[in-house]
Amino acid sequence: MKEIGIGVIGTGFMGKAHSIAYSASASVFGTGLRPRLEIVCDLSPDRASQRATDLGFNRYTADWREVVNDPAVDLISVCTPNDTHAEISIAALAAGKHVWCEKPMSTSLGDSREMADAAADSTGQTIIGYNYTKNPAVTHARRLIESGAIGRVAAFFCRYDVDNEADGDRPWSWRMSRDQSGTGANGDVLSHVISVAHYLTGSTIRRVVGDIAIVHEQREDPQNKGSQKSVDNDDMVAALVQFENGVHGHIGASRVTWGYKCGLRWEVHGTKGTIIFEQERLNELKLFTRQDDPATDGFRTILTGPQHPPYSAFL
Repeated sequence: MKEIGIGVIGTGFMGKAHSIAYSASASVFGTGLRPRLEIVCDLSPDRASQRATDLGFNRYTADWREVVNDPAVDLISVCTPNDTHAEISIAALAAGKHVWCEKPMSTSLGDSREMADAAADSTGQTIIGYNYTKNPAVTHARRLIESGAIGRVAAFFCRYDVDNEADGDRPWSWRMSRDQSGTGANGDVLSHVISVAHYLTGSTIRRVVGDIAIVHEQREDPQNKGSQKSVDNDDMVAALVQFENGVHGHIGASRVTWGYKCGLRWEVHGTKGTIIFEQERLNELKLFTRQDDPATDGFRTILTGPQHPPYSAFL
């Protein structure tokens, strides 16, 4: 089995998730490639060392450039704060690496275009971390839509609510900085909504009117206890949208809504039926079609199983 050298830059929640996934991927998916956890990077040498031990990396570093220029590394996961995505990804592509960059792509349209241009000029393969389209229920929903089960798609509605930052007493973090994170709920949460919207409607958004809000404008400065620091990106966002293919919709997101841990919820309305999905019940898909007997009609629940790829890979 061919090995592929992995470098992970950033050791937070997503860096850990990527590392665990790489370790399991060969046995789960049987691709013929065996990822080798070569080197992990964190600005803190102590944290990098600990992550290397915990996750099984051969080496560690506190300098991301060492990962980019390492000949033993074939693929790099960029799991750092958003304002560093462009510089690291472009350098990795220039070095001939494959790149998995976490979302959002960057903090500006200009940087994103430079990243796209670098990818086009590179021999490396690239991907941005919009993983929710790989849920077996979501892929089955797309197959139903493409088969015409609900007719022509007329509307798409989706919200993604989480309570990560709902507590106003939670200290300020880089995710609340426009300089470091770019947008807040918009880039961190709503971007997943847009990814799913494009995937299910088969089209891209062409027109939008929206609104954003900051709910907790001040938070405690973790570097200066007793002092407050301003939040300058959005806690909540909502928008009316129209897609290139004429589908209309409403999308929204919040990082400050109590009670939701991963509250991605969407509906696709067609001329012959409706499909509904909730990420917190990720094994269920609700389907209504007008062909049902009016005396007994209603939404039926489809429970995903081995017949819904890639579910069977995990058995």
